[in-house]
Amino acid sequence: MSTMETVTPAPAIATAAPPSLDDLLLHHEISQFIYREARLQDNHEYDAWESLWTDDGVYWIPANGEDIDPEQQMSIIYDNRSRIALRVRQFHTGKRYSQTPRSPLRRVVSNVEILRREGDEITVTCNALVFEAHAREDTLWGSRNEYRLRRDASGGLRMAAKTVVLTNNAKALFSMAFLI
Repeated sequence: MSTMETVTPAPAIATAAPPSLDDLLLHHEISQFIYREARLQDNHEYDAWESLWTDDGVYWIPANGEDIDPEQQMSIIYDNRSRIALRVRQFHTGKRYSQTPRSPLRRVVSNVEILRREGDEITVTCNALVFEAHAREDTLWGSRNEYRLRRDASGGLRMAAKTVVLTNNAKALFSMAFLI
């Protein structure tokens, strides 16, 4: 004697509409921008890296968590555009002894995702893993990066803001004399 089983169909998985060609092209353009930024940093090409910023750019690496107010609490880096330029000039002085010789660096960037588009600004997030080879020891720096990108007058992308949330930002850090 057989029993009849009632099979309940699995709920349908909600899927978003497929991306448009414009969405795919924008994602590709943004990914290429982020990969170029990573290459410039890895190769210590800081003048070219600096040129990727808007005039009102803000570069922030929070300390001791990610839900902090950089105006009220300590940050690893919280630079406006003029401080970014000063930091790059400091690299050129030859007096950054913690980076003599310069650390070989390599980044792996993944999970590039467009979060929102508002006017000429695009908010993007990605994950990054930076390998630093240094005399003191090799170090891995994991992070979630958030960018606010803006189109310039020529139509290209530039960074209006970059936030790097280090996975281990609540721990004591060795020197981070390069730009992450």
